[in-house]
Amino acid sequence: MRQTKQFWACKSKKNRQVLSREEHRHLVLQAQSRSRGIGGRVILHVDMDQFYAAVEERERPEFKEKPVVVGADPKDGRGRGVVSTCNYNARKYGVKSGMPITRAWKLCPDAIFLRPNYKLYIETSNRIMIILRQYPDKFEQWGLDEAFLDITSKVRNFEEAEKLAITIKREIHNKEKLTCSIGVGPNKLVAKIASDFKKPDGITVVRQNEAKEFLAPLSVRKLLWVGKKTERRLNEMGIKTVGDLANFDTQILKEKFGMMGSYYILAAQGIDNSEVVEKTAVKSVSRERTFEEDTSDIDMILETLNRLCREIHEELIEMKMLFKTVTIKIRYENFETHTHGKTLSFFTDDLQNLQKTSKELLEPYLVRQKNVRLIGVRTSNFASSSKQKTLL
Repeated sequence: MRQTKQFWACKSKKNRQVLSREEHRHLVLQAQSRSRGIGGRVILHVDMDQFYAAVEERERPEFKEKPVVVGADPKDGRGRGVVSTCNYNARKYGVKSGMPITRAWKLCPDAIFLRPNYKLYIETSNRIMIILRQYPDKFEQWGLDEAFLDITSKVRNFEEAEKLAITIKREIHNKEKLTCSIGVGPNKLVAKIASDFKKPDGITVVRQNEAKEFLAPLSVRKLLWVGKKTERRLNEMGIKTVGDLANFDTQILKEKFGMMGSYYILAAQGIDNSEVVEKTAVKSVSRERTFEEDTSDIDMILETLNRLCREIHEELIEMKMLFKTVTIKIRYENFETHTHGKTLSFFTDDLQNLQKTSKELLEPYLVRQKNVRLIGVRTSNFASSSKQKTLL
């Protein structure tokens, strides 16, 4: 059996302990942070509020006080596809992202239903990311509407970090007329959870010595990589909150969940050593969608696939990139996951080519009469469209 590499950490041979790689790395980061005088890292997670819907409201102020749903055409309750996002007025009726559009229409038939304007969202996102990039040492963008900022060397304490978060929120609002919520924490995990704590338009600050207490009352579902199925398994073990998880037998967790069990143990303590990583040259552009409920509705799955392709296409056009390789991903309700790719004989940025190829790759996996949990599309093997045009 393959063994996890272990490290020795000790002050003396008498007190020597065996530590996992992650635990050893955590101690090293703590020591490095203390030498900087702030007791740990300071990470911001910036999350734009109801991004697509907020951009639509900004462009059409008459929508401001009405429920707005961005996604597929509901066709009076007969439509296919899912909700991309919705504003807070729509959420009052129970509408939420990933929900079948027909269900959203039944919950709130008087809502304003809009097809996504990806070009507008990408342009707005690009301007916001330019604002954010001027503040941190390290920057990591997540999708169009989220980013992590490592500001450890920019501030002396968490009070200064909160003031910087206020400055960032003010600049985004002044320039883009949009609000965001910011989590300030000692690592990416805590900062991300904190950013969702006082939505919309809030700031939540959690120091390292507060992280475990902050997380303890929250549902285990709040942790990254804990989905419905994992939550159900944990609940069956008597684990409902992060505090329950923190106090559970670590050996049993490792036996039940393998490598993820080790992650859950650290996460429940508020420990996350993952770095904020600047993404350099883009090697792929992808989109995934987890359905609100596992489904075998082929029409809805294919409509969702087409929408993911449209999102990717808009981003490729904005980047002035052509693709040559298309890969699909499908995950069934039992978490069985498959990927299948195809490399074309030519570079292209044509949407119909992308949709046709994706459909051809996905369809063989839809005849198995299995409920589908997630689908995704990835494009890769890029070339600059401007260079290609020069060659033609």
